[in-house]
Amino acid sequence: MQRHKLHRSYGSQMKHTAEQQEQKEENFSPEDAFLKDEALLFGQHSETKENEPHTETTAAEDDAQGDSAPQVAMDMDELCNAKIADMRLRTAAEMDNFKKRLAREHEEQMRYAAENVLGDLLPTLDNLDLALQYGSKNDTCKDMLQGVAMTQKLLLDAVAKHGLKPVGAEGDVFDPNIHEAVGFEDRPDFAPNTVARVLQHGYKLHERLLRPAKVLVKQ
Repeated sequence: MQRHKLHRSYGSQMKHTAEQQEQKEENFSPEDAFLKDEALLFGQHSETKENEPHTETTAAEDDAQGDSAPQVAMDMDELCNAKIADMRLRTAAEMDNFKKRLAREHEEQMRYAAENVLGDLLPTLDNLDLALQYGSKNDTCKDMLQGVAMTQKLLLDAVAKHGLKPVGAEGDVFDPNIHEAVGFEDRPDFAPNTVARVLQHGYKLHERLLRPAKVLVKQ
């Protein structure tokens, strides 16, 4: 008996719920559906409006990035071209200086190439000087001294063509750069601080001193 009542009660409850649902559907008019659709449409429209500024901002940023990319590439190209041009100028200048330095070194090498040979000839020139100096005191050696003097002149002319020339003469102002003072001599006919006597001639090859002259200086 209770089971029948429970079944009957549950069935009546389901029937009542179905009746309420049908009543709601009957009370829902087409106008309500239209208003609901309009609300949805207006909501979508407002959301679209709200999202538009964000979309426009993103598009503007994309346009700015798109415009700046070629400018950055152009600036990088100009910078690279400027660096390449500067490197080219520096390389050309360094190469020009290198060529000039090689030319100077070659010229100097050729200019003083005979230094060793001419230095070996200095003792020969010294012996000719001594022969003339001491032979002039003997009258019997005059004819021989004439030949020695001619030989000395020819040799000096030959070495002069290669840039060798003697330095140090009596009466010159004493110069420690080309003179080597080995003593003093009082000669009334010479001014003070001058070369009173040359004991050994010095020689220069162009502007380079091969050997200083040994002299006596007037005090």
